[in-house]
Amino acid sequence: MSAPWESLVPEALHGAVRDALAATYGQAPVDFVGPVTGGASGAVALRLASGGRQHLLRVEAWRSPMRNPHQYACMAAAAEAGVAPPLHYVDAEAGVAVMDMIEAVPLDRFPGGAIARARALAELTRRLQATEPFPMLADWREIVGRLLSLLETRFAAGLLARHRAVYERLVEGLSWDTEMHVSSHNDPNARNVLFDGSRLWLIDWETAYRNDPMVDVAILADNLAATPELTRALLTAWQGRPASADEAQRLEDVRRLTRLYYAGLLIGFGAPQAAPIDDLAAPTREEAEERQRRGELAEVTPDTLLLAGKMCLHAFVGDPETG
Repeated sequence: MSAPWESLVPEALHGAVRDALAATYGQAPVDFVGPVTGGASGAVALRLASGGRQHLLRVEAWRSPMRNPHQYACMAAAAEAGVAPPLHYVDAEAGVAVMDMIEAVPLDRFPGGAIARARALAELTRRLQATEPFPMLADWREIVGRLLSLLETRFAAGLLARHRAVYERLVEGLSWDTEMHVSSHNDPNARNVLFDGSRLWLIDWETAYRNDPMVDVAILADNLAATPELTRALLTAWQGRPASADEAQRLEDVRRLTRLYYAGLLIGFGAPQAAPIDDLAAPTREEAEERQRRGELAEVTPDTLLLAGKMCLHAFVGDPETG
């Protein structure tokens, strides 16, 4: 008789999953509770229960040619540091892991409100960056540049000329010292930050490697501390002191590059691949939030990814209407 999870996991990985279950639970009975949805990585996530404990089984269902070979080492180090959920089993070669199941509470319920949450995010980032540095993978600035090149193939010729000029100006003026790089998640967006009612966790380590320490802070600022007050609280708590004008400007420059980074991911890999895109029209942040409240942007579709990517492109070049 087949196990309940077998229809959700590629057959080639069934043996690796059985090994994971045996190593985690031994001979104890294991109940398959159901799939866990909401992730954007393409991995299969399943909730398991045994002996009053609930765990998450994560399985790489497919592997991108750009797959990060260091993700499991980074995940394990982050779990050891108390930044990622505790791990019970990892098979990096097969792409299978078992970890504690985090029962997520909406982030807007964080005690003390958004300011306290920004400070907690800063502390979580400090704890991650204090670990033994993750392996090197690539120059993040060059990754952003390659994503821009991909976008230029998706849009009508010349439509992103301003974006190319802004990118080159930002990179040319940005100080970049690899000796100061630290363990970085590189994608701490709101989907990858979980609140369990008591504390915050970071999940999904596919993009983790050693990077400039400001990158994670910039992504958090854009996603979870977007107002000037919250950004200041995040930066001050992260540094342990108020930021200088130069430090605040550097955060803003890196923050703009993170917007281009996400535009490349959203449009380059998720949006419809038809004729060249011939416009940059996008709603403002306030308009998009209102459409979300009405349920118009609730589903993740190629069209909503394109819309989100265009918003990132507007924010990257600094259009006043979108921030």
